[in-house]
Amino acid sequence: MSFRTATLRALRLPAAARAFHTTRPALIKVGDPLPRLDVLQEGSPGNKVNLADEAAKVNNMIILGVPAAFSPACSAQHVPGFIQHPKIKDYDALAVISVNDAFVMKAWGEALDPAGDAGVRFLADPSGAYTKALDMDWDGSAIFGNERSKRYTIVVENGKVKSVDVEPDNTGTSVSLAENVLGKA
Repeated sequence: MSFRTATLRALRLPAAARAFHTTRPALIKVGDPLPRLDVLQEGSPGNKVNLADEAAKVNNMIILGVPAAFSPACSAQHVPGFIQHPKIKDYDALAVISVNDAFVMKAWGEALDPAGDAGVRFLADPSGAYTKALDMDWDGSAIFGNERSKRYTIVVENGKVKSVDVEPDNTGTSVSLAENVLGKA
């Protein structure tokens, strides 16, 4: 046996050690429950929302993850596309999540749905903890100044994820748009 082979065998880790890793769990997937975290905020920092609990109260819901409140694609295309889509009435709840503070999300909700008729919940994820639990965070510091959420749409039925559509470049508007998720009107 050569010196190289003997050295490599000596350095080989036992199977249990090779199986251990410190990477985060993979992206939330079909069949998964939503994370049970009381970190989302609605309207003010004191109003905590646990989306897993909310999903348990309804038959189905849609969750939109957006990189930034008031950004052009989010305000002009992604969120309004769902609010205005005729099939949105088939869902019991629509929640929009962004790594922003509760005051920004409240103002954005008032700007997109001034009368509050659409029933959309605009939820702040100020620390990004919920976004990280979904494995939907990315380093958006070059554009937005800090870590942000990827643009995504999650359809939830009976408390479990039915589908996940994530933009391949994190911010684009192709796979997560209403017409792609809910079908052509």
